Amino acid sequence: PNACDERFKPASPAEIAQFRSRVGLPERFILFVGTLEPRKNLPNLLEAFAKIATRTDAPLIIGGGKGWMYDRIFSRLEELNLKDRVHFPGFLASEDLPLWYAAASVFVFPSRWEGFGIPPLEAMACGTPVVSSNRSSLPEVAGDAALLVDPYDPRAIAGAITKLLDPATARRLREAGRERAREFTWERCADLTVAAYERTL
Repeated sequence: PNACDERFKPASPAEIAQFRSRVGLPERFILFVGTLEPRKNLPNLLEAFAKIATRTDAPLIIGGGKGWMYDRIFSRLEELNLKDRVHFPGFLASEDLPLWYAAASVFVFPSRWEGFGIPPLEAMACGTPVVSSNRSSLPEVAGDAALLVDPYDPRAIAGAITKLLDPATARRLREAGRERAREFTWERCADLTVAAYERTL
């Protein structure tokens, strides 16, 4: 297992307020972080958001640089008439990334495939409730500290986001996520890597 940097941790209310003011963020928003490419499953995330867009004041913010075959994302955005509710700030600077997570109401990561899945772990370490895909390695990262959904089911993604916009459910997963993130350390990664080599040799 990988780990995330120690700078990924909850921010103080003052730090979050200052960041919101600097970047121009609303009080509530739904966040995705990752490269804009097919395996990240963003058209289905847009489909999910379209199902709840009229029932929440929280916009969807998709942070990340353009990868390959990203045109489908923007064409689906147009088809769903979501241009005013979905924002693309582009690549998020590394030094600001913990604050993006900490300021978000919900972090959603409906990826179809990951080698590990660092963004959900970073979000949990920052105390942000997470909706994650139930495919690939992601259930091993999130455990029971996130809401796991079928990435091919926009209705399920929408339902999980709605649940985490509820303060009581969000509070439970904020605490569970931080506990889960503490289990992933670079020391543990190193120990298990050495153990794997020793078994092989």
